[in-house]
Amino acid sequence: MATPNPKTPNGSTAEAVLHYLIGTLLLTTVLAAGYGWYATQRVGALASAAFTHVRQQGMAAGRLHGQEAVIRREITEFENAPQAYDNPNLDPGEAAALRASAAAKLNHMKGQADELKAQAGAAAIAAEQEGERLADASRSVVLQAAIVLAIVVAGAMALAYRFRDWIRRANVAPMRTAVQLVRKVADGDLTVSAEGMDQLHTRKLAEALDVMTSKLRALTAGVQRSARTVADTSTQIAQGHLDLSQRTEEQASTLEETASSMEELTSTVAHNADNARQASQLAASASEVARRGGEAVSQVVSTMNDISASSRRIGDIIGVIDGIAFQTNILALNAAVEAARAGEQGRGFAVVASEVRGLAKRSAAAAKEIKGLIGDSVQKVDAGSRQVDAAGRTMQEVVDSVRQVTALIAEIAAASQEQSAGIGQVNTAVAQMEQVVQQNASLVEEATAATESLKEQADLLLDAISRFKIGDEEEEEFDEYEEDGDEPVALRPVERVAAPATPAPIRVRPSPQKLPPAYAAFARRVRNEPPTDSRWQEL
Repeated sequence: MATPNPKTPNGSTAEAVLHYLIGTLLLTTVLAAGYGWYATQRVGALASAAFTHVRQQGMAAGRLHGQEAVIRREITEFENAPQAYDNPNLDPGEAAALRASAAAKLNHMKGQADELKAQAGAAAIAAEQEGERLADASRSVVLQAAIVLAIVVAGAMALAYRFRDWIRRANVAPMRTAVQLVRKVADGDLTVSAEGMDQLHTRKLAEALDVMTSKLRALTAGVQRSARTVADTSTQIAQGHLDLSQRTEEQASTLEETASSMEELTSTVAHNADNARQASQLAASASEVARRGGEAVSQVVSTMNDISASSRRIGDIIGVIDGIAFQTNILALNAAVEAARAGEQGRGFAVVASEVRGLAKRSAAAAKEIKGLIGDSVQKVDAGSRQVDAAGRTMQEVVDSVRQVTALIAEIAAASQEQSAGIGQVNTAVAQMEQVVQQNASLVEEATAATESLKEQADLLLDAISRFKIGDEEEEEFDEYEEDGDEPVALRPVERVAAPATPAPIRVRPSPQKLPPAYAAFARRVRNEPPTDSRWQEL
């Protein structure tokens, strides 16, 4: 029977040595063989228990991998959240809720990473304790077998003593290897493998440890990738918020200038309305004065007509007086003729007739002169009546024109009042828009601060998860556990938009676009799932 080389333990050599020892013990005594069989069964039971424990650890790692899908879905929702921030129609309350939910999601991922670390540490400690227990049990079995063999026969004891170190290395070394592997995993080194544990009773334990480390490695790679994606996304969101803040400040400045111009325009229109109202009052006064002037002219025309009629009557009376003077002159002439015929007796009567004739001539001359004056006065009165009549018609036209001007000025005053009221409403709307823009600017500043804090937390999460070493094949191992449709989607870079040199006119119109279903679902989750961390809620 060949003696195995104790310096090169492997699976086949361990099996040969085991058969060799069993044969030797059977040849020595049945008791030694029975005890050897008992020791083998004891070691197998311990190995089976270790395998069961490691399999449970592997199942726990599988459950952790299942939780990784939930983390990736939450990260996907968080990646979609920045586009919802850029929507200009988003309500400020909804934007604040989105930011709070995003912070809560990041805190939740950080908590899951801490939980993953704690579970990995607990698994490592449990595996280490199990390995140490198995190592102690194996050493105990070996020592008991050595004692029994020493008691049974000295030769068997010498043979057992010869192979004691080899058996110890063959049974205890794999357990120590497992303990070292678990310790490295607990320290964050996920690149280790269970090489050197190819014995029959530790092979399944090695396979379970390899499965556990591979799943932890894949899960850690996914968390690292998600943390990097969150960091990059928060950087893009911060840049977008910075651009939005600049544009909001420019818009606020433009609205302030517009509000100032609207105030000046409101003052000017109000002043014009006051002037139009005063002009309307003055026009009404002028219309009243013109009306009274027209009435006065009408009275003058009536008076001139009366004067003209009186002048005509005076002319008629003067004509009668002239006729009387003419008849008197004829009678005086006849009296003088009769006095001349009477001679001396009619001389006195002739003197009287001569005086009467002279008086009649003077009366006729005066009546003629008065008639001329009356005729000239009648002509002048007629001319004055015509002029007064023309002046009356002119005054009536002036009154009508003044009434039209008064009506136009009243319409202008009413239009100025309406224009002043409309501009006042526009000024109020501009002031409200200015307040809204100021509030939006404040919200953008708060969102920028929250995004910066989010980026810091993402960097801390990335630093915390980066302590795990996963090797160069992390991406391939992570892709093996990814499900269809759950791949992280990189956001497009934020494009900086240059501000225009001249502010464009502000046009407020409803946007026909609607939020995509993913954004709508995310907004609903934000409203229905408030953050649980008071720190993020305060932020």
